[in-house]
Amino acid sequence: MECHHHIHGSHPGHGCKSHAGCIRLVPIFNHLEEEQMAKIGASVETLALQKGEILFRAGERDDTLYIIHTGKVRIYRLADSGKEQLVRILNPGDFTGELAVFQPGEIHENYAEALQDSTICRMKQKDLQAYLLAYPQIALKILTEITKRLEESEKQTARVAVENVESRIISFLASCVEQSGTNDTVIALPMSKKDLASYLGTTPETISRKFTNLEKQGLIEQLPNKKIKIPDLDELLLYADEATSAGGHHEKVLKKINKRRETTIMVTRRFLCVQNFACAFFQWPVLRCIFKSKILTRVNDESKGLF
Repeated sequence: MECHHHIHGSHPGHGCKSHAGCIRLVPIFNHLEEEQMAKIGASVETLALQKGEILFRAGERDDTLYIIHTGKVRIYRLADSGKEQLVRILNPGDFTGELAVFQPGEIHENYAEALQDSTICRMKQKDLQAYLLAYPQIALKILTEITKRLEESEKQTARVAVENVESRIISFLASCVEQSGTNDTVIALPMSKKDLASYLGTTPETISRKFTNLEKQGLIEQLPNKKIKIPDLDELLLYADEATSAGGHHEKVLKKINKRRETTIMVTRRFLCVQNFACAFFQWPVLRCIFKSKILTRVNDESKGLF
């Protein structure tokens, strides 16, 4: 199998090989039979990234689905000023590049960089399309994952638009507790404070200052290895509610209007992409009607808060 490394600064000796184990990690594939996963794994190539290496850059054309097998990858954007905006952190089993796969000629809008030594599995557009036709349930799983991402993007937009920095931090910590699926009061931050600052739309200095303030008030305790202890989550959330209600209303409304405009564009584009992909592969007229209805409903809902 020929291996063409798309990454910048790839290393010889990490050639390409079949990696069925990677397929078993991914929710869009791991529901299949073992034989089916093995078949898909045979067409998957793997490559290795060292910490700091770039998987792809904004402005590049691509037709590849990337799956994180080991390590972590951060997806971020660069503003005209050069400031980074973290979009998400990808962990083992997560994937990226779905727009490039389902939209022919699509250009990456983001950058992807390895946060630590990582192994990436990749699948070309033609191979994924063949498996979508052979196993339609994969398409439904992809729709589910994209919907989850859309929901998280909307939550993040709302946080930045209407919450102060302290409330954003608390909301993020609460989401970490929720994602852990346990009642443990100690959580591990999934990213550095620098990346957290980018994700929450602030600076690392502000993050450190706010963490110190929360710690002084007994709401959190900072532990080694990026761990945070939350003695009473309800008390922490109550503090966030009080902090948000004390903020300036006019400025928040203006921010919310601008963010809602951006969200409307994002929502429309995402649903159109999903609709085009589903109808192109399966010619499902009912599905087309459902997605058109969703697009109109979501755009109308988002537009209500604009004026």
